[in-house]
Amino acid sequence: MLSIEGTIVNSAELKRSRIEIDQVTGLITKVSEPTGVADILFKNELIFPGFIDLHVHAREDTSHTQDYKEDFTTAGEAAINGGVVAFAEMPNNPIPPIDDASYEKKKELTKKCPVEVVLYAGIGPNTKPLSFRAPYKVFFGRSVGDLFFNSLPELETVLAKYRGQYVSFHCEDPEILEKHKNEPAHELQRPPEAEISAIDFALELIQKYNLSGKICHVSTLEGLEKIIKAKKLGVNVTLEITPHHLYFDMEMLNEGNRKIFQMNPPLRRRVDRLKIIEFLKNGEIDYLATDHAPHTKEEKEKGISGLPHLDTYGPFTTWLMHEHNFTAEDIARVCSQNPANFLNNFISGKYGKIEEGYIGSLTILSMEKPIKITKNILKTKCGWSPFEGVVFPGRGVMTIIKGEVKKDER
Repeated sequence: MLSIEGTIVNSAELKRSRIEIDQVTGLITKVSEPTGVADILFKNELIFPGFIDLHVHAREDTSHTQDYKEDFTTAGEAAINGGVVAFAEMPNNPIPPIDDASYEKKKELTKKCPVEVVLYAGIGPNTKPLSFRAPYKVFFGRSVGDLFFNSLPELETVLAKYRGQYVSFHCEDPEILEKHKNEPAHELQRPPEAEISAIDFALELIQKYNLSGKICHVSTLEGLEKIIKAKKLGVNVTLEITPHHLYFDMEMLNEGNRKIFQMNPPLRRRVDRLKIIEFLKNGEIDYLATDHAPHTKEEKEKGISGLPHLDTYGPFTTWLMHEHNFTAEDIARVCSQNPANFLNNFISGKYGKIEEGYIGSLTILSMEKPIKITKNILKTKCGWSPFEGVVFPGRGVMTIIKGEVKKDER
């Protein structure tokens, strides 16, 4: 039994309590009034239900051709370093999980990961639903990997088979991307209208085929407003935002950093970024999800898209609290409870709250210990972060996985 005492943060409350976790079952067995006596006593730190990242590219698959970037072991170590206790992993691999057999083979690889992993199955031109419940990912246009569609009608023909399923959308209209492919800069090749058009179509498909829809890494204000309007009209859709679309914008791009800060969708205007922060804070956006893409620096210089973020998830949340006045409860909502509401559909057990019967995986932050992001503190195999040199106002001081202390930097 592990006992912990300190200030616990659920999405609707913040109070000092005592937590007891059964280290055999990994479950919280009791949450009660503080006694002043526990295995671990925290003073001013904040104890969150473990953070969950719904958008991770761990890169490893049964071909093992991309293990040099990341694998499930190092992705898990980076997650723990960033206070992430579970993640959902994307399917755009050299050998993607697109049927029962390929999904189960990739799932076997996740067993070595030190945090819980749920795999998305890929949707491609010739796929069909698995025989068991799983989340799915669909790429409208070409991104990183071979799972994509060349036209929206082609996509709908396939997606009609997935009626009633959980489907996450990478929204960039392939026909608009094709039209702009020869533009001189990445953000011009993937213009805002590509995302906005694809969001319109995704919302239409979600309604038409009764999907539990999720729009990934929304980057445009107009696209975001369309999703929010649809949600208010009863469309079954949620949405993610990434750390890079909250922290960086196209106004900071120059010839020296343009390749490093390339991602799909690209960075947008500062006005979009600041408004998206506001919508995340007020509850219009559901999840902070990293789109962790651990490509090497050499690959970035060759023009590959994506940024690594797992190591910095926890510190980044302290920036939201310090610089943009997010409450601890706001962070618990978008990093713990809402992601858990998604993940819990595909696992045995429940994440998302510090309550009896929930999984005893916790993220503990200190707002009194700033941290400078440097290469030597990273666990991701790719070995770099877009936040190198940034000083965040706080850090993760402990990560607990099912009652076991996996990181302790008190």
